[in-house]
Amino acid sequence: MKINGSELRLGMLIEHNGKLWTVCKLQHVKPGKGGAYMQTELKEIKTGTKLNERFRSDGTLERVRLDEEECQLLFMDGDVFTFMNMSSFDQLQIHREMLGDSAKFLQDNMLVKVSFYDGQIMGVVLPDSVVMEVVEADAVVKGQTASASYKPAVLENGLRILVPPHIESGTRIVVNTSDASYVERAK
Repeated sequence: MKINGSELRLGMLIEHNGKLWTVCKLQHVKPGKGGAYMQTELKEIKTGTKLNERFRSDGTLERVRLDEEECQLLFMDGDVFTFMNMSSFDQLQIHREMLGDSAKFLQDNMLVKVSFYDGQIMGVVLPDSVVMEVVEADAVVKGQTASASYKPAVLENGLRILVPPHIESGTRIVVNTSDASYVERAK
């Protein structure tokens, strides 16, 4: 699918110079003289090499379309996660390196979307939020209730985040998976 340089977005997968690249950083630049362009940092899918490239706003690029399948996490065995495709019931094994930071939020029986390109797994998209239990929370410091203050807490997966003062150890909370931030107390 052809797109203009001005239509580039973070996380988008494009084909450039015969290779697949994902857009890591993006900045729209409009110099005083000359045409506008998009300054990008691209990461090659297979090797992980990075490339800084400028794309003119009126230039065309080839955007890669990914197939997505809903999958359920069955179990984890060391650094290998086994998922089941919910439509074909095939089992997929994905290594922890491919999942990156999102592996911290995976829970048994969680439904995720797995992206494919030409039958090859490209990545996993988690739900927007997950419910986790706080296993350790600092005590509230007296006198800090007047301002919007947060305190550190440790979740059941070992991740440290900031939570409001009323959250205590044992409380179940909703956590945003994109930036690991507190959303609300779980109902």
